[in-house]
Amino acid sequence: MMHYISDILYWISTGLLVPVIVLLILLFGRALLLIGSFFGQYLSVRKTEALLKQNFDALDGNNVTTLAERLPNGQKSLVVSYIRRMLEHKDSEAHLQKLLSDFEIASAADLATSKTLAKMGPMLGLMGTLIPMGPALVGLSTGDIASMAYNMQVAFATTVVGLFSAAIGFITGQVKARWYQHDSVNLQFLADLLTEKQ
Repeated sequence: MMHYISDILYWISTGLLVPVIVLLILLFGRALLLIGSFFGQYLSVRKTEALLKQNFDALDGNNVTTLAERLPNGQKSLVVSYIRRMLEHKDSEAHLQKLLSDFEIASAADLATSKTLAKMGPMLGLMGTLIPMGPALVGLSTGDIASMAYNMQVAFATTVVGLFSAAIGFITGQVKARWYQHDSVNLQFLADLLTEKQ
């Protein structure tokens, strides 16, 4: 009985190898796309960060309503768009609080890809490592060195791809989280000033 159960588990695990490899290839492609989008976002942040810091350091209840005139035009920055929307609804505290919550949701959605890569990369990499180890050990026991070498090659390749994808997700996630935390502080400060002015 135990022999049949072991065979079933072995068939299931070996059957998962192809889906795991396909998912790892998709994860690797998504990591490469994330690098490109992250680089573009980094350039956008560099352009707006200095200007926003200068404006927010000098911001008070007297000049808060004219902030929109000093914001950069043509920027697709998330924080700039939310600053404009908050200034449009400056007379409604409920709208301001909703916009703050919406910003948190939007930033979490942007971080989702990085978090997925950081978590799924090691999982799929480990699965891709362990699954071929079974056939590799069988090849070793039967003296089939070629089969063992091929399975070990697959195991090492899946590990490297999984860890690479996870590293990209982890690094971009950490940097983006720091950006959004800074932006969230600025938006909260703006909301407080607008509420005081009311």
